[in-house]
Amino acid sequence: MAKSIKEEALKYHAEGKPGKIEVVPTKPHSTQADLSLAYSPGVAEPCLAISNEPLDAYRYTAKGNLVAVISNGTAVLGLGDIGAVAGKPVMEGKGLLFKIFAGIDVFDIEVDEKDPDLFIRTVKAIAPTFGGVNLEDIKAPECFEIEERLKAELDIPVMHDDQHGTAIISAAALLNALEITGKDINEVRIVVNGAGAASISCTRLYVLLGARRENIVMCDSKGVISTNRSDLNAQKREFATSRPVATLAEAMAGADVFLGLSVANVLSGEMVKSMNPNPIVFALANPDPEISYSEAMKSRSDLIFATGRSDYPNQVNNVLGFPYIFRGALDTHARAINEEMKLAAVRAIAALAKEPVPDVVNAAYRLKRTTFGRDYILPKPLDPRLLTAVSLAVAKAAIASGVSRKNISDWDGYAHHLREMMGYDNKLIRSFIDMAKAHPKRVVFAEANHSNMIRAAVEAKAEGICIPILIGNEERLHKIAREENLNIEDLQIINLRHDRESDRRARFAEILAKKKGRQGVTFDEAFEKMNNRNAFGMMMVETGEADAFITGVYSRYSEVLKLAEEIIGIRKGYNYFGAMNIVLSKKGTFFLSDTLINRHPSTEVLIDVARLTHDAVRFFAHEPVMAMLSYSNFGSDKQGSPQKVHDAITYLQKNYPDMIVDGEMQINFAFDRKLRDEKYPFTRLHGRDVNTLVFPNLSSANSAYKLLIEMGVGETIGPIQMGLNKPIHFTDLESTTRDILNLTTVAVVDAIVQEQMKTLGQE
Repeated sequence: MAKSIKEEALKYHAEGKPGKIEVVPTKPHSTQADLSLAYSPGVAEPCLAISNEPLDAYRYTAKGNLVAVISNGTAVLGLGDIGAVAGKPVMEGKGLLFKIFAGIDVFDIEVDEKDPDLFIRTVKAIAPTFGGVNLEDIKAPECFEIEERLKAELDIPVMHDDQHGTAIISAAALLNALEITGKDINEVRIVVNGAGAASISCTRLYVLLGARRENIVMCDSKGVISTNRSDLNAQKREFATSRPVATLAEAMAGADVFLGLSVANVLSGEMVKSMNPNPIVFALANPDPEISYSEAMKSRSDLIFATGRSDYPNQVNNVLGFPYIFRGALDTHARAINEEMKLAAVRAIAALAKEPVPDVVNAAYRLKRTTFGRDYILPKPLDPRLLTAVSLAVAKAAIASGVSRKNISDWDGYAHHLREMMGYDNKLIRSFIDMAKAHPKRVVFAEANHSNMIRAAVEAKAEGICIPILIGNEERLHKIAREENLNIEDLQIINLRHDRESDRRARFAEILAKKKGRQGVTFDEAFEKMNNRNAFGMMMVETGEADAFITGVYSRYSEVLKLAEEIIGIRKGYNYFGAMNIVLSKKGTFFLSDTLINRHPSTEVLIDVARLTHDAVRFFAHEPVMAMLSYSNFGSDKQGSPQKVHDAITYLQKNYPDMIVDGEMQINFAFDRKLRDEKYPFTRLHGRDVNTLVFPNLSSANSAYKLLIEMGVGETIGPIQMGLNKPIHFTDLESTTRDILNLTTVAVVDAIVQEQMKTLGQE
């Protein structure tokens, strides 16, 4: 990490708008007419409708997609009883996970009350607001009473995820591990270490799946929970054993399964060796498991091993379950999350692990090929199929078990709705980061002496996105690093003033002079150019000594663009290149070009930019629906930029009939499908939503995307170079560290794809 985790975490939570979640209006609110519908007098109508039929709250309010994440802060992560308000960052984090994985809105509610009766009364009082309640970080044994009573007294789903989330995921892992080892859940001997809420819930679920109580031994901090002990609460007595064992070591002898939800390093390699053949060990203590991965693997070769950590195979992670369980429950307006729904989730998660793994998931976890087996008994948390697989299974179980109040008959349609609701858009950056991390490339940071650039390089290295190469003066870079508390000791630095680089400069100059000799470039001119950090860095990419290049926070664009065209060259089939920005907004993903390079494009330039943009949008896994913009519509102004755009459209539609593009048009017609289709029914965009905008000049394109960002419409990626022969990318002068990091990720993915295309071409 560039800085201590403490500093980075505090900065992450404090910067910009404090916290991690916000409330956003979902209806128009700009006019008095809008407000009269949103509030008085129009709001009376849905109020009256709900008064007559309470279930209409699902129709007229956000209730059906709103979950309360509620805690009293008595058992927060590994921090213990830190109080309600101190637990708020965790509850906000849970809300963020609900939103990004399943599209569920959350209010986090921190209740400063430890008395179970008063806590239950508080939750019941606010329950009408919500479609479901996720209880979180409440200590045992109070959590059992709180959940049981709320489930009995409320008519919406209630789930204490600390109990049931781990139970559901570990149960799915257990089913698959037993299948691989050829063991029967009815026969296996199970040892559970830990007797808290999660341990009790896991063990209860295993029993529901067929495990026999007489084959289960549970241990707490005092040893085996036996019928001889007098210090047991009701939950522990449920699993007290009469077997003559007193310690964990004794219980482990001849066991088939170990489940740990306790503390680090309580399980030894010798204990694992004492288990039956093909043992299953789930060491789920966090952050350090009951036995380390290396010691467990060393103990025996026939072991199936799982932890709660992402850096080892078989991660038991609650995020595999709770977002999708609540999704299925909410979408059926369920009264509860019952055992049938939990078991449906277990089986859906287990089944998904047996299906062929998508390339995007393999890329995310640096795996060439993942198949069901000892090191893959659970889906990975970033597997996009979890949303449909688990949500559908839970929804079907809710309907079949009679707790739903809404029926779903078109399951294919429901699955399509889920995919459309979440889409690829909100995962775009994450998916590209995953791909980059799977195949990190060498990236030259030409202007590393800018604090944002060097910080981005350090973060990219820490994230595993790339292997940074910094161009700059070592002393200055180390001074910046000390001031910014960054560690650059293991990063390669190239100082162009050092004599040792002169040979490489001469070699680069010779290559460039040979390439451009007939354009008047001499060796001396090329050698002089190699004193320029941008030219030198581009030559590293051109010669294969690096894979991608980032610059722009200091340099003049005109000079850098000229160098790029001269050294790297434009792709075959094009005469011009351009740049595109991606805007990730709440309304979707939009592609804007040309935002950086061509100031006053001619018709010929606009044609190339449109073609490049079309290919680039497809590269980002979207089907381009393109509007070429102007201040006029479809030939109403026959001079200046409108005419250039009009002529470009004529050429594109004639020569590229499969391209979905039209114009010239004003931006309101581009975005307002109904208005456009009514006014101009002949357009090739008829019935389609535009996602790609090609602007008539640099000024309008650059201003548009920067206006969107400054207004907080969304996040941007770019500018992304389109049309050069190699991954050469340019940042803006005011680019933040995050902007540069996003662009670095795109540059790495660009390099990966170009490498793959080259390989395919050779084959």
